[in-house]
Amino acid sequence: MLDFRDFTAVTTLGDMLLRAAAHQPDKDALVFPTERRNYAELAAGATRWARGLVALGVKPGEHVGLLLPSCIEFAEAFFGVALIGAVAVPVNARYRSHELGYLTKNADLVALITTTRVAEKVDFVERLNEAFPDLATTRDGEPLALAEAPELRSIILVGEGAAPGFTTRPQFDALADSCSAEEALRRRRSVSVRDVGLILYTSGTTSNPKGCLISHEAVIRTGQALSIRYAITQDDVFWSPLPMYHIGAIFPICAIFSVEATYLSMSHFDAGTALAMLERERATVTYPSFGTFIGEMIYHPDFAKTDLSRVRVMNSNLAVQPESFREALRKAMPHTIQVGTFGMTETSGTVCTSALDDSYDERTRRLGRPLPGLEVRILRENGDEAASDEIGQIAVRGFSLLSGYYKDPEKTAQALRGGWFHTGDLGSLDASGTIMFHGRLKDMLKVGGENVAAQEVESIVSLHDAVKLCQVVGRPDARLAEVPVAFVELKPGAAATPDEIIAFCRPRIASFKVPRDVRFVTEWPMSASKIQKFMLVKMLEAS
Repeated sequence: MLDFRDFTAVTTLGDMLLRAAAHQPDKDALVFPTERRNYAELAAGATRWARGLVALGVKPGEHVGLLLPSCIEFAEAFFGVALIGAVAVPVNARYRSHELGYLTKNADLVALITTTRVAEKVDFVERLNEAFPDLATTRDGEPLALAEAPELRSIILVGEGAAPGFTTRPQFDALADSCSAEEALRRRRSVSVRDVGLILYTSGTTSNPKGCLISHEAVIRTGQALSIRYAITQDDVFWSPLPMYHIGAIFPICAIFSVEATYLSMSHFDAGTALAMLERERATVTYPSFGTFIGEMIYHPDFAKTDLSRVRVMNSNLAVQPESFREALRKAMPHTIQVGTFGMTETSGTVCTSALDDSYDERTRRLGRPLPGLEVRILRENGDEAASDEIGQIAVRGFSLLSGYYKDPEKTAQALRGGWFHTGDLGSLDASGTIMFHGRLKDMLKVGGENVAAQEVESIVSLHDAVKLCQVVGRPDARLAEVPVAFVELKPGAAATPDEIIAFCRPRIASFKVPRDVRFVTEWPMSASKIQKFMLVKMLEAS
């Protein structure tokens, strides 16, 4: 018999939240370590943001930046922007003044929502003043007229405090009071599911970041597909350490809000706080995803004594993690279904992920199959489809693709060809259709004419008992063009020398792939969730 429950109820971001608030007003929607909001409260907060933005003159289709850490205000403002048919532009909270200036102008932001100091070394007001020197001379009550960002009309300051050129929270609240909820919510009725709902800027390496145009339909259907694949229901409690300005948080929020479940988040990742939260809130599905998060949790002294027995699914991506992570999670969480995932910003998040009934080896040695409605091909350099287990470029087709790169038709045309998005990632599909990630096309070293995948060398170095994480980059070489250099973070309490790690690699990998040098690090240069290899290259160049 056909299962008629397997359908996709496509909606807009704003209506998704309002529907959940109508069905489950008193249920926890969003929980942080020290505060929480139920669905009715979150919807009311979003509506208040919508009213204030309308009063500020923000029109449908205009772009509103969110320069905030993960917090209740981020979610309220994000959905408030969606409710009035404007476009949310989440901004990486790690961006410095130059990057903020570039994004604000490139994205044509008309308004920017930010906050005061959030940590000892993070002061957004200071960074914005560095990016826009004219702010300091703007008189209270005057509209912004910044030479560096001519479209920007308002910067709203969440929380306490004031600064020249910024609209304070009391001032914004007064504006919100001047606009009725009915007027703000009237806007949402004209929003289409294919309208751009958000612009997400991908991390740059050798060039400025690109703005990915993501529709309401793309991000919501991706979230809904994930909830179906993981059998998530309204009884689940989903935890993620990923920052809310990252696609890895935004589309899972859609997954959770679509089924009216509960989403757990953190303003900044701390392994001890995370473990305590997982136990206290009785999390059932967790999404650490990246080795930087998983390693911090596994090697935290509280890991062994934390009750994680209710976690039924964990997206751990063990196929691309060190073997030590696999063993630690298998022993500590034998009841938990570990799954792998492949995805990116341009595909609104996940493309492939494990099914819960896949074998243990499939779930921990591969990264799953495409979500329903998505297609994946592996392409050779000449564009032909690769054979089973052959490595080539991953191409994706389906509902989740970006609509294009903002103001960059050339890069859009390069990436979107014939309905397929060419990812720039290397992968392979096995005979059963599961995918494996083999690194970036640009993450290949050319050592004396031989192609060397950085990920292959990283996997060998990570087998060393003392190694927690490894990243490999190329260093120019007069004879061989370039050679591998390994950056290594050691496990807590472990010790090793560069010569020991190099000697460990020699019998396990071809000589031209062996790292010529090993650099030890205690802190990685990070984007929202990934290690920035171009910064490692700069560290080499500076040494």
